[in-house]
Amino acid sequence: MHRVSASAGQEAFFEGHVHAFNVLGGVPTGKIRYDNLKAAVASVIGFSRQRVEADRWTAVRSHYGIEAFYCQPGIQGAHEKGGVEGQIGWFRRNHLVPIPEVDSLDELNAMVDAWDEADDARRIGSRARTVGEHFATEQPLLAPLPTEPFETGRWFTPRVDRYAQVTVRMNKYSVPARMVGRQARVLLNASDLVVFDGRTEIARHERLMTKGSTRVDLDHYLEVLLREPGALPGATALEQARASGRFTPVHDAWWAAACKAHGDADGTRALIEVLMLHRHLPHDHVVAGLATALRAGALTADAVALEARKYNDTADGGADDTTADHQSLMSGDRARGEGEIPAVRSLTERRLRAHIPADTRPLPSVEKCDQLLASRRDTPNEGAAP
Repeated sequence: MHRVSASAGQEAFFEGHVHAFNVLGGVPTGKIRYDNLKAAVASVIGFSRQRVEADRWTAVRSHYGIEAFYCQPGIQGAHEKGGVEGQIGWFRRNHLVPIPEVDSLDELNAMVDAWDEADDARRIGSRARTVGEHFATEQPLLAPLPTEPFETGRWFTPRVDRYAQVTVRMNKYSVPARMVGRQARVLLNASDLVVFDGRTEIARHERLMTKGSTRVDLDHYLEVLLREPGALPGATALEQARASGRFTPVHDAWWAAACKAHGDADGTRALIEVLMLHRHLPHDHVVAGLATALRAGALTADAVALEARKYNDTADGGADDTTADHQSLMSGDRARGEGEIPAVRSLTERRLRAHIPADTRPLPSVEKCDQLLASRRDTPNEGAAP
């Protein structure tokens, strides 16, 4: 089994074990051979095989019942781990050369899992059986997995500073602005970081590898920016959103048109209201709604929300005018559609196109209301003293 992670720390070491045991369907019995890595070994005692183990590694071994065998350090133990290092070299040369291009570590690990599964059909050298056939013989010897999973991440409880950020391992990560001054629970994994308010997840970030870096999410500051829209153009969160592709050229084009029509402050507020739609609607649906609203000159957040929901309704049933407008803006083809009727249609027209059956109910009548007129003519107190 192979696993790729953003860091090479203790969390990655533990996640690799958990993933391997889950895929194998059990825990290998007997001794498992390890090098003297810092994630497991705190110190080496003389020239023996005795080690002072890291506390969390001792907890992992106890949880899964692992019996560790540590190689000799230096040249003395080079022959004890050659097979493992040779297999890693084979895997790298056959699957990671040239370097695969992926959008995330999850995508890369999915490819690695597929390669590992396909490797079961490989025959090593002149052996009579394949890798998968040999494993089928050994699999019944595995010890069963424990009933309770092991938490491989490390917990922290930092306090949120005035910039709505928490500091973990000398790096800063943003949280929703409402958490300023409060204490949060942070789970640091090998490749990501998850922030909790009690038991509720409120933020998730890709883990930073360099010290003194900052990762912020524009969505965490929208309520603050709604009160101070002038801070948005130079915000670090906006720069990172552009770099990650979350803030697209369609957002910029709609923002510029809204500022031109309503002024900088009101136009920016309208954009912030649009950005809040990402909390409830998929990202591509909001971008499609922006593209359609921009073509129609509808520079309000309500119009974008309407078009985004219309795109959401038609996403499973095929493309419509909204999809075409979105693709036109994203590709930069401004010539297409000039002079056409805008894609923003009335709700009545949309219902007619949906072929809703005719309403056969009778028209409302006011005949029963005429019975009230007679009682008003017969006044019981007529002629009485005022």
